[in-house]
Amino acid sequence: MILRRYLIASGCLGILATGCVDVAVSSTEYTKQAVQENNVAQLMAEVQDTQKAEKLLTQGNDLLDANRYKEALEFYNQAVGVKKDSEEIWVNRGNALIALHRYEEALKSYDQAISIRPNKNEAWYNRGNALSALRRYQEAVKSYDEAIVIQPEKFDAWINRGIALTKLKQYKEALASYNQAITINPKSHQAYYNKACNYALQDNLVLAVEALDKAIKIMPEKYKELAKNDPDFDNIRDQKKFQDLLK
Repeated sequence: MILRRYLIASGCLGILATGCVDVAVSSTEYTKQAVQENNVAQLMAEVQDTQKAEKLLTQGNDLLDANRYKEALEFYNQAVGVKKDSEEIWVNRGNALIALHRYEEALKSYDQAISIRPNKNEAWYNRGNALSALRRYQEAVKSYDEAIVIQPEKFDAWINRGIALTKLKQYKEALASYNQAITINPKSHQAYYNKACNYALQDNLVLAVEALDKAIKIMPEKYKELAKNDPDFDNIRDQKKFQDLLK
């Protein structure tokens, strides 16, 4: 009896063991198949989301280029709703908000872009522009510095950095920034004009006129007209050299 029970038990164990192994294999296969199907479905969904977001981004960009900023913003909002991890969408959304003078919101949009891609030059640069618009010049300089570290040849960042420094009355540092922009792009009329403003604020007539003259030679109508009413030139406005330059 004992032996028989052993054999029966042994037989049962064998059947159970075989049965269990078969079930285990089958379960694993089903699990793998389910995971694969889920992965494929997830990838397809991601591809569809990416395509949808890209289409919305393109539509937003077209509207932004057409100066239809509110409509552009609507498309960017839809795009980030579909794909939150696109730094490009967040940057362009910020650009639309800057155009609408909604600087605090723009700042948050650029910060979101930077959190996704810390070395996104455009995000740091435009973040600096938003901060400058908010008159937070010290913070703006830091943002421009970040943009310049990523792209040292971006002369626009050097110019805007110089403007922020001028606002902080750090004239020497600002001039160095303008000069760097000119080194990169010798035809940078904006840099020459802002140099002229910088010198005028320091009551330096000779150097202000010299820099303004270079800006005017590149774009005569624009800078003659702009300098006529720019308060940065109030200190030297009555000087004959300055007046002769604007004739």
